[in-house]
Amino acid sequence: MIRKFAEESTRGLFIMHVNNRELRGWGLSNPSPFPINTFVFNKGATQQVVIDDISYEMPAGSMVPLVSNQHFSFEHPDDLIAWQFNREFYCILDHDAEVGCVGFLFYGIQHPMFISLSPSEIEAMFQLEKIFTDEWQSKDSFQGEMLRTLLKHLIIKITRIAKQQSESYQQFPEDKMDIVRKFSVNLESHFKQEHGVSFYAEMLNKSPKTLSNIFSLLKHPAPSKLIQNRIILEAKRYLHYTDKSAKEIAYELGFESPSHFSRFFKMYSGTNISDFRNS
Repeated sequence: MIRKFAEESTRGLFIMHVNNRELRGWGLSNPSPFPINTFVFNKGATQQVVIDDISYEMPAGSMVPLVSNQHFSFEHPDDLIAWQFNREFYCILDHDAEVGCVGFLFYGIQHPMFISLSPSEIEAMFQLEKIFTDEWQSKDSFQGEMLRTLLKHLIIKITRIAKQQSESYQQFPEDKMDIVRKFSVNLESHFKQEHGVSFYAEMLNKSPKTLSNIFSLLKHPAPSKLIQNRIILEAKRYLHYTDKSAKEIAYELGFESPSHFSRFFKMYSGTNISDFRNS
């Protein structure tokens, strides 16, 4: 079952999937035609999920948040409840940022983040599903705001649970964790144009060395490595999902020349462009 709410005035979109065998399809395993964030609740047994071509085990009774740049498919999609929303429907930037579309769940230090739920928390998810379902019967002017309120309730609830389970948030000051989140948000916005650590450090009012030291303290991959990984991931998506030439992809990803892009891809992916595309 798929329930969809769309706002013409804002282009906001909110979707709920329940026992949907087609969860592998549009917007969930194939490239989405627009950016959309996703919460998935596994109400069944442990199953496999492939996220950006890497296979993970998703425990029974767990949640996983997935950001708009990730491609994924589930082994048993009919055992899932999923909520999807775009930035136009829900995105808090100026306040309550931790429960916004750029908050801890979507741009924290750990990805993917499988969040285990207790029996009472699982029951709360089923109750919330029922409230969402009931609200879809209302066709008045308040429906959009009510769905946004319920989504924020879901995000706050899962954020609290996830922070309790995160060793990093227990060990390190929140201001350090916030730098990681902001770096991730900025990287997602600028990685096609900006490939150097100094650009992102300046955005955070830090020196490149200070930024790298913070990531090292948190035992997180270095900023330079994260930039390289994001560019390689996007390059692989273009090669896998589109017919763009290597030259087109090179300029799309901000490289000065196709040859520079080819060397970069070979160095950080371990294979050359033609072999990757052929495979």
